[in-house]
Formats: sequence, C-alpha cells, structure tokens
Amino acid sequence: MHLDHDRCCAVVRSKDPRYDGWFVTGVLSTKIYCRPSCPAITPRVRNMRFYPSAAAAQAAGLRACRRCLPDATPGSPDWHVRGDVVARAIRLLSDGVVDREGVGGLARRLGYSMRQLERLLRAELGAGPLALARAQRAQTARLLVEGSTLTMAEVALAAGFSSIRSFNDTVRSVYAATPTELRRTARRRGPSAGRGRDGERAAGPGHAPGLGDGAPVTIALRLPQRAPLHAPSLFGHLAATAVPGVESWGDGALSRTLRLPGGPGVVALRPPGESGRHVPATVRLSAVADLSTAIGRCRRLLDLDADPQAVDEHLGNDPVLAPLVRSTPGVRLPGAVDGAEMALRAVLGQQVSTAAAATQAGRLVRALGTPLPEGFGASGWGEKGVTHVFPEPQLVAEAPDGLLPGMPATRRRTLRALAAALADGTVDLGPGSDRRAAEEQLLTLPGIGPWTAHIVLLRGLGDPDAFPASDLGVRTAAAAAGLPADPRALGQFADRWRPWRSYATALLWASSSHAAARLPLTHPTRPHQEKR
Repeated sequence: MHLDHDRCCAVVRSKDPRYDGWFVTGVLSTKIYCRPSCPAITPRVRNMRFYPSAAAAQAAGLRACRRCLPDATPGSPDWHVRGDVVARAIRLLSDGVVDREGVGGLARRLGYSMRQLERLLRAELGAGPLALARAQRAQTARLLVEGSTLTMAEVALAAGFSSIRSFNDTVRSVYAATPTELRRTARRRGPSAGRGRDGERAAGPGHAPGLGDGAPVTIALRLPQRAPLHAPSLFGHLAATAVPGVESWGDGALSRTLRLPGGPGVVALRPPGESGRHVPATVRLSAVADLSTAIGRCRRLLDLDADPQAVDEHLGNDPVLAPLVRSTPGVRLPGAVDGAEMALRAVLGQQVSTAAAATQAGRLVRALGTPLPEGFGASGWGEKGVTHVFPEPQLVAEAPDGLLPGMPATRRRTLRALAAALADGTVDLGPGSDRRAAEEQLLTLPGIGPWTAHIVLLRGLGDPDAFPASDLGVRTAAAAAGLPADPRALGQFADRWRPWRSYATALLWASSSHAAARLPLTHPTRPHQEKR
C-alpha cells in the first residue's frame, strides 16, 4: 500500500485509525514518521513519504513521532494473511527468533540463505532482518522504560541489546530522547503516561523486581488492535474451550500460561470496550527478556493484527452471511499461543464434546505438564486457576499409557504419532511454518483427517482460509442460516467465501447458541455440552 502515494495521502488526510500499521508516514520537513491517524496538522503532500515499516523509516533517518507513537499500532494485516516466506519471516521476528538465534537461525528455519532472506525483506519492507529486530527491540525497550521500575541496565538487557551504549544510542535515534527522559515524561503524565491518540501504550508502572533475583516480573500493557472486535465470541470461545490448569476465565479476564524461552509466563487478558482499540493485558514473566515474545503470542491468540473491515466487507457481500456480519461485526479467530499445543488438543477433542475435550486435556496437563514455580501466581493480580504449562510433545510421545487420559486405543496412537512428529520436526507448527506444508504433513499421520487439520490451521496457525466443514457447531449454525448441513455440500458452498473461510467459520460459531458465542459469567463455568 505504501507505493500508492495518492491513496496514502487520502488516508492521512482522513486520519482513519483503521489503517494504522499498514504503513508509516515520513515527514521530510520535520524528520519524523507518524502513524496514518496522527492527530497533528496534516503535512504538505510534497513533504510526505510512505514506508512499509518503522524500520524502513528509521533507516531513512527519521525518528518516531512522540505524539502519535507510530510503533504502538497493530501489525500490518499483510503478514497475518499471507503465507509466503516474507510473512513467515515477520512472524518469526515477532517471536524473537533473531534475538535468540541470529539472522542465520532465522534463515535456517525458513530454508533460505542469509543473502536471499536479506534481499527479500529489503524488497518488501525496506529493511533487513537486523533492522527489523532493532526496531522491535526499541519498542520493547520503550515499553519497559515507561511501564516498569527496572533500571536502565536491566531494560537494556531485557530488550535484547548487547550493551548499554547500543541501548542508549538506539532509543535516542528512534525517539529523539534519552531513556531517562522517556521515563521522566511518562511519570509526569501519570497513569495515562505516553498514550497516543487511542491510549495504545504501556499502562504502568508495573511491579518489576530486579533481574536475576528469582522473582517474576509483572508488567501491564495495552495491546493495540483494529476496531471493531467482537469480544463475546472471541473471549467466549477461548473460555469455553479452556484447558483446566492452563487457561481460566475469572474476574472478567482470560488467564493462561505460556512456555517461553526464559521460563514460564502467565498472561491475563481483558476484553476491550465496545469501541476500544486496545486489549488490556498483564504479563508475568520468569525472564523479562521474554516480553516481546509473550506479546507476539498474545497477539496471535486474540488475532489482533486482523483487518476486520476487509473481512466484513467480503463476507457481507454474501446474502446468507450479511445478517450475521451486521449482528456480529469484527469476529476474530480464536487462536493459540503454540501450534503444537493446539494440535494435541485437537486430537483429544476428536468426536467428543467441548467439555470432554477440556477434561481430557486437563488430565494430560496434570500428568505431564510443568507446574508453575512456587509463589509464581501468589500475588493475586488476576491469574486465577492456572497452575501448569502445557506439556511438550516429546513428553506426550514417550509417556506410558497410564499417564495418558483414557481414550480409544486408535486415538491414543494418533496422539502419540502426532506428538512424535512434532518432537522430531516431521510436522512443523511453529510461527514461521508453511501452512500448506503443515496441512499435508498432518494429513499423512494416522487418525488425522480434514476436521483436525483445519482446526489446527485455523486456531493453531491463524490461517485465514481454513474451513472445518464437518464441525458440528459449523453445521448447526449453517443449517440455521439456511445453508446445507452436509459437510461436502457445505464445503463446496464455502468456496465463495475464500480467502476468508476461517472468518466465516468464526462468524457461524458466533451466531450459535453455544456458550462459546458469548462472554462467560464472572466466575468460571463448565463448558456447554456440545459434541464437536
């Protein structure tokens, strides 16, 4: 989009926040770059240049606007929808792969040489992987500077900088202020410190003990998203399918555990207001260096980089779906923080009710899951009911039958085969995986058919065009809307909804009477008894 100068100029003049994250506007006269909805006076057309990413604007010598905070926006929906190597690279970058494994590790995961990957990213984003990782480190540093009580040395280490000098130089060049000045300004403004036009910022300060003292670090954040977001169906689905011990709904928030590189984490996520453009989140980490990774996984869980306007416009053109789009605008895909976890849960959910699937997964977690460290959840900040991290695939593959939940022998063999394939890399469901290859890999395993594969694609990998036609909830809602209930006929009919069939699935789920279509009560409840 950034190559269409006239269209971008029109968006900047309209100050439409729906385009935040699609591109950034560079202003040559002031040497700053802004989000499209920046409330400042619109610059002259001849002074505007448009860039596909903050990293590209920074490479051009521009600094971030301190009024609209262009780095505090949703990610471009292009990388959410697309499945090519650039989109896969962006998803891996957001998961912190470059900081942990370097550019070489990123290239190996994608099956490309470092030179090829550099060329592809520069062609699409105007910046290479190191510049993109640097921009992400700068954003993480700002969140910690303004939203925690960590010392600047601890912030530098946590954000992934190799030295204090590199940290200071980067923050100064990107934000035209020293880290100390950013923190002083945030504290002077109080609880709403540093909010942009939409308040999409860290909501601080959070509790942050020193690094290395063994205590978890708690940070409050605001995760930006594009309105509208239909919170009842999104949070309702996640709560109704919650795995006991790993996920829990209580006190108006969804809590769940995370397996992160530096140790376990817990996040509490609250539904936004009706017209809100951010999701309040509180993350509790064993290692604060995992912050950016945790944020990326929460964004995938809630599908926060989606473009609801494009989805609703496309699906609303179908006369059958149009009433559903009007009644439930902004449906999102109920995602996952880990594709492998979702795949194992999908197998456990084959041919059983939602409640039974949750019970089976809960038994697996109690037997093989990793307990949270003692005292990790003792602060009472909202992580009610979460006690374990979901078990890794290798533990499931090697576990004796006595530790696996009761199920038919054929399904137990499927669970073991899938776990073994995930453990040895035969099936790749990581954030940078190829979705079509993943589908083919899944379907080669015994006991995995189209329903399981498409549920994994939709929820585990965020594929926008999966369609589990045999899903009972989909068929029931389709029949109520006057659509064919037969899976084969329904699948053929759904071809008209491409490339957004996953969102059509979420729309049908949201139109049902199932507990997953509405926000649960304040206190945890048992999932509604409906077979899959």
